[in-house]
Amino acid sequence: MSKEKIEACIKESLEAYFKDLDGVAPHNLYGMMLSCFERPLLATVMEKASDNQSKAAQWLGLNRNTLHKKLAEHGLLND
Repeated sequence: MSKEKIEACIKESLEAYFKDLDGVAPHNLYGMMLSCFERPLLATVMEKASDNQSKAAQWLGLNRNTLHKKLAEHGLLND
């Protein structure tokens, strides 16, 4: 899947979200979108990296400590 297709999927989802709001102003849209995107991204990358945080952090372009913090925030740490 290309970057353009991912962007189109996000745009389509946002259009549906605004339609569902039916004129009501959204609240914390940026935070909501980051949360909706970040959790499945982290979960999938961790799965593909066999739960190796160092490898996943490298793939994501994140510091390992930052990844660990984000995994904890989303309840994705496998202790």
